[in-house]
Amino acid sequence: MSIWAKITDAISALARGESLSVLFERLRRPPERSVAFTIAVIALGAKMAKADGQVTRDEVAAFRQVFHIPAADTAAAARVFNLAREDVAGFQDYARRIARMFEPAAPILEDLLSGLFHIAQADGHYHPAEDEFLARVAEIFGISPARFSALRATFIPDAPQDPFAILGISPEASAEDIRSRYRTLVRENHPDQMQARGVPPEAVNLAAHKMAAINRAYDEIVKSQTRQGG
Repeated sequence: MSIWAKITDAISALARGESLSVLFERLRRPPERSVAFTIAVIALGAKMAKADGQVTRDEVAAFRQVFHIPAADTAAAARVFNLAREDVAGFQDYARRIARMFEPAAPILEDLLSGLFHIAQADGHYHPAEDEFLARVAEIFGISPARFSALRATFIPDAPQDPFAILGISPEASAEDIRSRYRTLVRENHPDQMQARGVPPEAVNLAAHKMAAINRAYDEIVKSQTRQGG
């Protein structure tokens, strides 16, 4: 059964008047977590789209970049989006229920936030209301301000591009520590590792964008250190 079929089944199981957010209580164990992850990105993305007062075609299209959505399953994704947009439950309620599924600052919560950043910048304009929204979600997820800034720099072109912040390491760190940190990030963002922690195969292309930023940051640091050493 495809993940979209599972999502359709999960939504169909909602009792009349139940909030979409209750699904996060029911999908707390593997392999259901991958279903919860998908619903969470789409649902929080819908709430975020309301934060800047509009839903653009670019934002909707961004879901297709985060997830591989076959044409036959578009309706299932659209239903989640519309249910979340119309749900009286606030985004903070969604975020708290999602956070309870995992340990504070668990890597999968960063994966989820990465998907939201990708959607936020899809229309070419990162709205201050979106930044406030994502900062609050990060806080609820237990993600530190430093990691939030690193993710923002990774996905938002206009954000300050500090290569050390992107890698999450101090500029005073040794070359060995920087290399070790880089290798850790490469491992954490490998598709197999992402799927092992609950990211569905349909969404592992998130790693490509993140790894491109990580590689650029590492290369910039190495080149800078080489120039200084020379």
